[in-house]
Amino acid sequence: MQLNDLRPAEGSRKNRKRVGRGNSSGRGTFSGRGMNGQLSRSGGGKGAGFEGGQQPLAMRLPKLPGFTNHNRVEYAPVNVSRLEGLFEDGETVDSAALVAKGVIKHDYILVKVLGDGDITKKLTVKVDKVSASAKAKIEAAGGKVEQAC
Repeated sequence: MQLNDLRPAEGSRKNRKRVGRGNSSGRGTFSGRGMNGQLSRSGGGKGAGFEGGQQPLAMRLPKLPGFTNHNRVEYAPVNVSRLEGLFEDGETVDSAALVAKGVIKHDYILVKVLGDGDITKKLTVKVDKVSASAKAKIEAAGGKVEQAC
C-alpha cells in the first residue's frame, strides 16, 4: 500500500448542495425552499429568543432593582488616624495639602474627615465635611475645624 493509494471510506465524503444553479441541477427555481412563506424569504425565519408568540423569557424577567440617584454627592473619606500620620503639629489640612500628600488625586474632590482612630496633633482642618466624632477628636487634641470656602 502506498500513500497515493489511500482514499476516504465509501460514502464518508459528500459534495455540498449547490442551490440556485438552474433547473437541470435539481435545485433551481425555488432552491429547495418551497414556494411562498416566511422561510422561503432571504433572512426569513424567527429571531433568536422567539417562543412561538409566548412572551419571551428575557421580557418576562424583571429589570434591575432599585434606582440611581443622579444628585448623589460623593465624598472622599479620610480618617483622623491618617491625618495623624501625615501632618505635623500646627499644620493646616485642606484640599491642596491632601493632594500634596497623595491622599486625594485632585483638589476639586470633596473630602469628608471621619473619626476612625486617634489624633494628638493640633491641626486646623478646612475640608468640605467633618463627622461629629472626628470634630470632637480634633478639638480635644487642641485643633480646630473650619468650613472650607
